[in-house]
Amino acid sequence: MSSSNLSSIIILFTTFGLLQTCFGADPLFHFCSNSGNFTAHSPYELNLKSVISLLNYKTPPTGFGKASVGTGQSQTAYGLSLCRGDVSASDCKTCVSEASSEIRKLCPYNKGAIIWYDNCLYKYLDSDFFGQIDETNRFYMWNLQNVSDPTTFNYRTKEFLSRLAKAASGNPKMFATGEIKLGISETLYGLTQCTRDLSSIDCKKCLEDAIGELPNCCDGKEGGRVVGGSCNFRYEIYPFVKH
Repeated sequence: MSSSNLSSIIILFTTFGLLQTCFGADPLFHFCSNSGNFTAHSPYELNLKSVISLLNYKTPPTGFGKASVGTGQSQTAYGLSLCRGDVSASDCKTCVSEASSEIRKLCPYNKGAIIWYDNCLYKYLDSDFFGQIDETNRFYMWNLQNVSDPTTFNYRTKEFLSRLAKAASGNPKMFATGEIKLGISETLYGLTQCTRDLSSIDCKKCLEDAIGELPNCCDGKEGGRVVGGSCNFRYEIYPFVKH
């Protein structure tokens, strides 16, 4: 999505450790588009409602869905939803249903919006954004705890996530997880994911750009993530992936 359509503000969260108990009930964050508003019962709203219905139906079985409804440049609505690659179809269904309802409350008349939960991403816009890296919408989250040897930890984390980025870009689900031993008693766990409208090359580029934000986001932190509109990564020193 272009910067003219959605906010470019980067939001920094510092309460990462507290979020583990409230996922599923509250979104991580959202942006309302500044591309314009629509009026109630307008053709665009009817098209948007159709897109939302399609996404809520199409996404849970595979974890990804996209749809567009309408004719004419100003009336067509485009939408996309993505569930985290390790969540069940039922949890995916719950998340996209909550996301579609909540984003309409938070951005009631905005032609575009994006919302993130721990288990899913949901976004729509009045212009075709499919297949384009969303370089505008991004936020950081990090663990409040610092590691004892930040230089070594940062290097190992970046190297590890880069391998997962390559793995995700080559996976049909554009999702990868893994773990590496950092020492006798410490393990690093990671996750990378892209929206499946991207090409393999663009998925890898999106993740590499996000991983490049590590010094700004999570320097020397035990855990963190960079979350965007087209890709995201997360790492922790404790297991967080669902099996």
